Amino acid sequence: MRLVRQIMSLPSSLEVPADAADAAERAFAWLREVDRRFSPFRADSEVTRFTPGGPHSEEMREILDLCRTYEHRSGGAFRAWLPGRGFDPSGVVKGWAAQRAADLLRAEGVGEFCLNAGGDVFAAGRTWSVGIRHPDQPMAVCAVLAVRDLAVATSGSYERGEHVIDGRTGRPARELVSLTVVAADLTTADAVSTAAFALGRDGIAWAAAQPGCLVHAVDAGRRVHHSSALGGLLVPPGTMAS
Repeated sequence: MRLVRQIMSLPSSLEVPADAADAAERAFAWLREVDRRFSPFRADSEVTRFTPGGPHSEEMREILDLCRTYEHRSGGAFRAWLPGRGFDPSGVVKGWAAQRAADLLRAEGVGEFCLNAGGDVFAAGRTWSVGIRHPDQPMAVCAVLAVRDLAVATSGSYERGEHVIDGRTGRPARELVSLTVVAADLTTADAVSTAAFALGRDGIAWAAAQPGCLVHAVDAGRRVHHSSALGGLLVPPGTMAS
């Protein structure tokens, strides 16, 4: 059974067994809650009302820790605090929220599912085929991955334009058009893909060096790069994962 809901201004979908519909709705409800609480575009959200001295909710403290961690790891290329833009943790919130939704499903006994939260995917219980969108052809994929109990997150400029900013320069990151990270959880996959995209071409090797991460990237010259170990997950053209 495939369910689709519009959340965070993006379509979120869940493929679950027919008897898991209630658990799926609770996962969607959590994603809606995150959108209400942590969207920088809502006047009453925790992000919009953020003050450095707090008080902060437990979830906000987790998000702050993630932002600080990846700002440090990326040498400042990833920044949730940019001059003139205020606090915006969007680069980590979606993956963090989607991983929490996946954990909720597992806690409720749903062992087989595929969650796609606006392009951040967690595939569990069996092997699922996950496509990486072609940066120039909206209806095509440039690669298909066969993944099981893994997360896949992509940062790119083809959906929302030049929205990823290199925090070191304050300018849009333009050296890549797509960077996908495969990891054990979506919190990591999403944060690493965003930070790596901000780093530009250097981000490909940086992401591949992060513990447990595999990378597929397309640079601005349309050259494809990927971790050698990713080859074991790539589905040959003309075939699909079972």
